[in-house]
Amino acid sequence: MQSVTTPTPTITVNGQPREVRDAGVHTTLLHWLRAQGLTGCKEGCAEGECGACAVLVARPDDSGGTRLDSVNACLVALAALDGGEVVTAEGLGTPGQLHPAQRELAVRGGSQCGYCTPGFVVSMAAEYYRPDRVGGQHGVPNGFDLHALSGNLCRCTGYRPIQDAAYALDRPGAGDPLALRSRQPAPFPRPTVLHAADGAFYRPTTLQATLTLLAEHPDARVLAGGTDWGVEVNLRHARAPVTVAVDALPELRELIWTDESLLIGAGLNLSDLERRLAGRVPLLEQWFPQFSSRLIRNSATLGGNLGTASPIGDSPPALLALDASVVLVSLDGERELPLANYFAGYRQTVRQPGELIRAVRIPLPLSPLTAFHKVAKRRFDDISSVAVGYALDVHGGVVRRARIGLGGVAATPLRAHEAEAALEGQPWTEATVRAAARVLGRAGTPLSDLRASATYRAAMLEQSLLKFWHEAQGLEVGA
Repeated sequence: MQSVTTPTPTITVNGQPREVRDAGVHTTLLHWLRAQGLTGCKEGCAEGECGACAVLVARPDDSGGTRLDSVNACLVALAALDGGEVVTAEGLGTPGQLHPAQRELAVRGGSQCGYCTPGFVVSMAAEYYRPDRVGGQHGVPNGFDLHALSGNLCRCTGYRPIQDAAYALDRPGAGDPLALRSRQPAPFPRPTVLHAADGAFYRPTTLQATLTLLAEHPDARVLAGGTDWGVEVNLRHARAPVTVAVDALPELRELIWTDESLLIGAGLNLSDLERRLAGRVPLLEQWFPQFSSRLIRNSATLGGNLGTASPIGDSPPALLALDASVVLVSLDGERELPLANYFAGYRQTVRQPGELIRAVRIPLPLSPLTAFHKVAKRRFDDISSVAVGYALDVHGGVVRRARIGLGGVAATPLRAHEAEAALEGQPWTEATVRAAARVLGRAGTPLSDLRASATYRAAMLEQSLLKFWHEAQGLEVGA
């Protein structure tokens, strides 16, 4: 496939720069790596659920160094890595000198057929190099967080020897090459233009240039983390004529606290957001580990999750409960609207052609009593059948304010207004909650599908509110 670009895209792979030639706009990092002979990167599912394609991507940390994040190569647009740096399983160690993660997996029997093993090694290495990992975290001597492996699936060996390998890892040695690399600055995304037979790719580095492109190409596909883009490209063979990457825009990576609100940039990946919030928004702190896997959260963004307008997206129920609003920007300026008014229909929003989701705003102070419940076939790394976000103010034993966000029970995410009304002004008692739960069970227009029946979804809504009340007992909920 002939392509034209200025200059030729270049990616550093395992410490060596490689020019990207004859690649298309919709070429994924996975397919390019395998074409380069780096076949440790496997395609298992092509939608970011199995982790067989995991690689490390070098990104800036908060101290001027480099953080090595694990991501799904099957979901990454190759062109979006122009100027970037990647480490594959082959770059971690050699047969004669295995990386500690490789060695521990081998000696503890954590590999059988070997198909999933490189992905496990990569995800394990990302946690191995996590700079704030200290002994005693997560209840284990070496501080290893097993959630780092939640996006990696094994169908042969079983997880016990893999867990044993993870818990056997020590700290990186003084001469560890990647530990030394992490002390150096990370590459910065550079402006990219790629014209190929399958479309055009642009990565501008200013908001003005981005908005100009979107005005010129109102049907352009906006690319941030790529976790939805990759699925559309791999499984649905989507080929947008124009793709505009927004990952290099500082305006979309802001996190601004004021006395009145918290502004979250729409392009901030969820792992970065989780680190920077550091538990200061308890509802989101409950939500983060239930949003897919660490591999996905290292790329996914709030803007992308809201942009798809999926009725089963996990962020809207939490954000609706937080009374969030959406900040949209175009060449005509900015406008802000409540998230509850943003969804217009199934996968439809009120966002106009040429508009970009710039941020999400959460009003302050936060409600003190919150929870996020997700009902799915697997507790983590799965699509929800029902998701519910709660935020309540209870003072003097009375519910003064209630916000409940729902997903999976209608064509759009929605607020449970009737259930909120059944709670507000009432005593915070089991009798009140049971009455409101019956109202909540009638919310939306749930459908029956492969994940759950309409009856089950309604029952789960009712049970969720009862569970929330029981969980809340004994907590400080107001004066």
